[in-house]
Amino acid sequence: MNKEYIVIPMGDPAGVGPEIVVKSLAKSEIIEKNNLIVVGDRKILEKAIDICNVKLRIKVIQAPKEGNYTEGILNLIDLDNIDLDTFEYGQVQAQCGQAAFDYIKTAIDLCLSGEVVAMATTTLNKEAFKAAGINYIGHSEILEDLTHTQNPLTMFQVKDLRVFFYSKHVPLKKACELITYEGIQELYWRSKEALEVLGVKEPKIAVAGLNPHSGEHGLFGTEEVDYVIPAVNDLQAKGEKVYGPIGADSVFYQALNGKYDAVLSLYHDQGHIATKMVDFNRTVSFTHNLPFLRTSVDHGTAFDIAGKGIASEISLDEAIYFAGLYANAFRHKGNN
Repeated sequence: MNKEYIVIPMGDPAGVGPEIVVKSLAKSEIIEKNNLIVVGDRKILEKAIDICNVKLRIKVIQAPKEGNYTEGILNLIDLDNIDLDTFEYGQVQAQCGQAAFDYIKTAIDLCLSGEVVAMATTTLNKEAFKAAGINYIGHSEILEDLTHTQNPLTMFQVKDLRVFFYSKHVPLKKACELITYEGIQELYWRSKEALEVLGVKEPKIAVAGLNPHSGEHGLFGTEEVDYVIPAVNDLQAKGEKVYGPIGADSVFYQALNGKYDAVLSLYHDQGHIATKMVDFNRTVSFTHNLPFLRTSVDHGTAFDIAGKGIASEISLDEAIYFAGLYANAFRHKGNN
């Protein structure tokens, strides 16, 4: 199997992104399976190499094909867009917000050109974006807009547990109000398609209960009776391998141990808590429905520890690992 090209935008220069990038790419087990290209600023990455005391040499390239993908080499597309005279670690800065946006935009262009098949993203800062006058909240909105993709689908994976989300950043009361028969069915079909793109054939998908004990036949809420059970029953009648609703206190554990290929989480924190309690540092976020494969670390810029060399790179290790694991299946999805 050929090594796939994966691009890594280094994130906000004032955060821990550059540090975790150099820590990850200094590991032989990370670079040996894929061809990794970083988009960032050479000066910032050189500082990160010194701070983290890792053995890396930066090779500036213009295109992925120019890279030297051997141990000890960090292949960089250098945008050279940070002024070190005014740069500060751990601070919201307009130049860093603009720089981080430029990195992700360049990475998207590489993916859309077909030069790379996957992207593993680090961290952005919303306040820095605002300071720079960039009207995006974060990666998801940028990816959606610049790839002309509507309603991208989020999946978390940690070990063998995969979780899809019915809703994301809405109040809990609103999340309950959003549950509908049509919504459950739509999430199922989209999740099944996403899993098949990743190479999971005929996936078994469970639906987590919204209410305690999945509502106990209406005693603790009626959403399951009114919407979830009818949607699942109708999908099963079509021969689909979908199960539930299953109590959220057990379904994630069952999926982690192989009973299901994925779980549909009916609100944001339900699935976040489940995955992060398995292993906070190794939880990876996926964005599906894009023209390319995208994975991401599941933490922020950590301004409080930026520039100290103590940030853990494990989440980025995992994001790169899963991007590589699924990249070949994604590249050949049209032939499935």
